[in-house]
Amino acid sequence: MDPVFVGDKPDLNQRLRDVPHKPGVYLMRDRLNRVIYVGKARDLRKRLSQYFVPSRRMTADLKTRALLDGVWDFEIHVVRSEPEAVLLEGKLIKEYRPRYNISFRDDKRFLLVKVNLADPIPRFQLTRLKKDDGCRYFGPFAHAGALRSTLNWMRKRFGIRACRAPEPGESDYRRCLDHIIKNCSAPCIRRVSLEEYHSRVLQACEFLEGQSHEMLRHLETEMKKAAERLDFEKAAELRDMLDDLRRTTKPVRKFVRGSLPSSIDPRADLHNLADALLLPKVPFVMECFDISNISTTHIVASMVSFRNGVPDKSNYRRYRVRTVAGQDDFASMAEVVRRRYSRVLLEARQFAPELSEFNQENVIEAVHRVEVSQPERFVRLPDLIIVDGGKGQLGAACRELERLGLHDIPIIGLAKEFEEIYRPGRPLPLRLPDDSGALHLLQRIRDEAHRFANSYHQLLMKKRVAESVLDDCPGISENRRQILLSQFGSVERLRRASIGEIAALDGISEKLAETIVRFLHRSTGEQGSAAIGSS
Repeated sequence: MDPVFVGDKPDLNQRLRDVPHKPGVYLMRDRLNRVIYVGKARDLRKRLSQYFVPSRRMTADLKTRALLDGVWDFEIHVVRSEPEAVLLEGKLIKEYRPRYNISFRDDKRFLLVKVNLADPIPRFQLTRLKKDDGCRYFGPFAHAGALRSTLNWMRKRFGIRACRAPEPGESDYRRCLDHIIKNCSAPCIRRVSLEEYHSRVLQACEFLEGQSHEMLRHLETEMKKAAERLDFEKAAELRDMLDDLRRTTKPVRKFVRGSLPSSIDPRADLHNLADALLLPKVPFVMECFDISNISTTHIVASMVSFRNGVPDKSNYRRYRVRTVAGQDDFASMAEVVRRRYSRVLLEARQFAPELSEFNQENVIEAVHRVEVSQPERFVRLPDLIIVDGGKGQLGAACRELERLGLHDIPIIGLAKEFEEIYRPGRPLPLRLPDDSGALHLLQRIRDEAHRFANSYHQLLMKKRVAESVLDDCPGISENRRQILLSQFGSVERLRRASIGEIAALDGISEKLAETIVRFLHRSTGEQGSAAIGSS
């Protein structure tokens, strides 16, 4: 395909806000949409952010600076683990051959494990090329050292031969002596029957395919027993072996050359979430709340909405907490939930006055009738509410929903430290597998709520810094500062106002207005006299 100019350069820093904190692969493209660099990352947002820090150009080498100058856009592909990122990175580099990549550009491939079950005495071998020869292949494996260690342990555990079969006419003394040190079951000298040996090989194949939980638990038990006996050397050896085995046998997707994995599958994740939480229906509309109280100056909250598993940014909301003094996440969460759904019920009553006549048990049904009769009004209760936090935040939100008659709406709390899911009436949290699509969906909506709350907090802090400029202006008391900000809304609008507009306010004389204009223009490096003349 010929290179095609892709148009205006997007705001890369803005795009970074949508990049998740997940492992994956990123592709850098130039203005002709050609891939010029492929990289992997354990945390995509952190890794990509390093490229676009302004100081990076000053400290980077010539090659990196040339790369940064050529980057026009980027794309990401989220994977489930770091080994998957390594495998996908190698596939894409061989496919696109980017000019700024060095590793993986040759024809070297990741290691595979090969076994020919048709051999009289099969053995496992390492190879880098998969052929259509009737053999059974496992892999590829990203960690070569862990794979070799796993194969050595597997040969001892299952008694699999490591030596090659003797050539015709070759004397017996060339054979190995692994059977003497108990590293092989020695089918070549009929210490075990060929049928039993083939059974051992099939068990080893199942182990490489990931059916290894029982053996890993057994090794972990042996490691703990060794530690209890104070045999720390043996325990450390078993610990390292466990790490290698888990790396090797952990399921990894096989990426086909020329294909890219989809970052998310929203529909599948939604159905997985409904099954995991035993919800009465699939949560096509979800709303998530997060509190941001980095300081007591501004305590803010966010509510983000996901529709059909993807962000519905038109229905995002942000709040300044009004009734809570100090840092109290529980009270702040209660206030925000109360304000959000009180507003939904108020909007519903505008289109269905009879709603106020229903008792609490019929509130949700009445709102649903408004949704059906007035779909263009977006009066909608979510199918699932998520609060960022544990039991405390969840309990505060549940109490407010009960007061509003909305206690039948499913609600959960997602605690960040261990990704535990708290549910009303359940004493113990739910832990989903790390590779669960349902968990990934919850993490996406939680991270989006956190990002949205933090961005609002930063906006208010910048506004406060700008407002503090007036504290140094001669003749401006706290009362006059409040009058000016109340009338003009911000220091930036006040800076664009004329002397006459400022002097029209109560308590502001024309002379003081001139002083204010001169001070604000001088603070931005402009000439005060020119500003006065233009007014």
